[in-house]
Amino acid sequence: MSESVSLRDRYLVLIDEIVETTLKGKISSVEQVYQMLLKGVTVGTGEIFELALSDRLNGIQQQVDTEKDELKKAKATRSLRAIKTIQTQWQRAQEQNKATEATATAVKEITTAPTRERLATFLRVTDPNSKHPLNLQQMQQLSKALQQFAQADSDLQQISEGIARGVAGWQRLQEHLVSWMYEQSRESIGFGGIPEEQGPWATWAKQVNSELPQALFRTLARSQSVIEFAQQQRSITLSDWVEMTLILQYLQRGLVHWFDQQPYNVKAGSKLSISTFLTFAVIWSQLANAFDGDTSYSNAASQVMLQILRTFAQRQYFPLYGGIFASFSGSYLRDALNYLDEPLRRVEGTQEKARILTLLGYSQRALGLYDRSIDFHQQALEIARNAGDRPCEIANLNHLSRTCVQQQRYAEAIDYSQRALILSRQTGDRTGEAYALVNLGYSEVMQAQQLEQLESETYEMAINYLQQGLRLSEQLGDVQSKALCLSSLGIAYLVIGEPQNAIKNLEEGFRTAQTSGDLYLQGLNLATLAEANYNLANFDRAIYTGCLGMYLLNQIASQEWQKPARLLVILQGQIGAEAFGNSLQQNRSRIISVIGVDGYDYIPELLEEYKRAGD
Repeated sequence: MSESVSLRDRYLVLIDEIVETTLKGKISSVEQVYQMLLKGVTVGTGEIFELALSDRLNGIQQQVDTEKDELKKAKATRSLRAIKTIQTQWQRAQEQNKATEATATAVKEITTAPTRERLATFLRVTDPNSKHPLNLQQMQQLSKALQQFAQADSDLQQISEGIARGVAGWQRLQEHLVSWMYEQSRESIGFGGIPEEQGPWATWAKQVNSELPQALFRTLARSQSVIEFAQQQRSITLSDWVEMTLILQYLQRGLVHWFDQQPYNVKAGSKLSISTFLTFAVIWSQLANAFDGDTSYSNAASQVMLQILRTFAQRQYFPLYGGIFASFSGSYLRDALNYLDEPLRRVEGTQEKARILTLLGYSQRALGLYDRSIDFHQQALEIARNAGDRPCEIANLNHLSRTCVQQQRYAEAIDYSQRALILSRQTGDRTGEAYALVNLGYSEVMQAQQLEQLESETYEMAINYLQQGLRLSEQLGDVQSKALCLSSLGIAYLVIGEPQNAIKNLEEGFRTAQTSGDLYLQGLNLATLAEANYNLANFDRAIYTGCLGMYLLNQIASQEWQKPARLLVILQGQIGAEAFGNSLQQNRSRIISVIGVDGYDYIPELLEEYKRAGD
């Protein structure tokens, strides 16, 4: 107690000294006040200084308010201005002290950790999710501070060198962060579907001058296996690992920050922020898989992956109702979400984990892995319920409903959607309510079809739910839920024998799904459009939509690509191979505008693959 009192008195003297020297004209700038505060206030004692400053401020304010003598009042007023300058500069100094304290704490934790735990400790103290994450300057200070404790070739020396190289590498890459987007006009600016010399990885590979990150970027540019690449790195050092870690982390954060600043850019914005989080998380999960024989590096890669996912799960745009995005395509990422599964098993149940499991569940449904999808959603449902994350709980009830429909378990699907509807209305989750209405209507249509119920009232009630969901999604401006509503309405109208209404909703659903960037919904809409057009004997249109749907679903490894393929093979048999080929050729420019020349050329191969599988 006495120590605190004496420190408070010392700070009162410091404040009085700054005020007096200001009044005498010996302090000419606020920078001098700032430097005096940095020098005079000990790190960790800010609360005591603030109490002393508050006492002086209140005392001088009272003097200004009550003093009758004009000269004394004028001096008190000047003193009050000086005190307020101190107050402003103290806030600035406090931020600096926090930064210094955070760096000092990081140094202490790394240097005192057991040798085998130092890499994990470094990743923990530099976690961007921490209360006071270290900025670039602090990382440089950390490197210099560790150097003071390091012996030659020690792990501390390696970490220090890795930090310095990683920061320098990022500084070289910074101005080239998004330059690849402007090298030529392209439809896609994501990570997939870009020729290897024109994408981000190739651009960054040309800028870094360290062997490991350069080789990794070239591997990614060529869509080659990250696992095979990592398994070939037999002589990787701790400094190499730290350098690569920092460069990848800064790239990921830099891209997300840039994309987040593009809310009105239809090619960028949150779609590419989501894609960036997922892409880098998958890369780290693949590195964890590749270094399975080296526990230290494997665990470190998993640690970074989970940090990325934790940050992602806290974002407002985290896709509780989406999973496969347009910019997340490309052969090297095909099925890559599977890699996130194993590291997540090691993590305790948290709100962030529930949200990531929700994303995985949706993605598994898109791939046609329904049992696995249900497993993920049920895990997420339990965790979200325990964590009190109601939007996530409602989302998983909705997803379970949708997946049960895929398995033709319609009674369960109706039950899940009804529970989602009740809970969403109780909690005011309007987005959850829109999805619940859609899923309820969709489930009831499919059940009525299975039971061969012909009463129009049954379908009218179900379609009414779908239309309510559509109106609500439009009110909310939720593009993803609107796309699902339109798709579901289209399927429902097809079931009840109204193909014209089906086509109208499905075409709008496809355009809306393109806006949301969800390849799975795009493919489903196109596949159902092909069926509706076939029913109307509009074969040319059926070929166009069927080929697009087949290709897009195949690109995300969804087993549902076989459904439009089957229809196309039947149609080819009915009208003849020559007429089918002529129709495909006539639609060439329209198809290329959506999936490119390579996509168009791949269509005949896909049809042959389907035929071979059926033989």
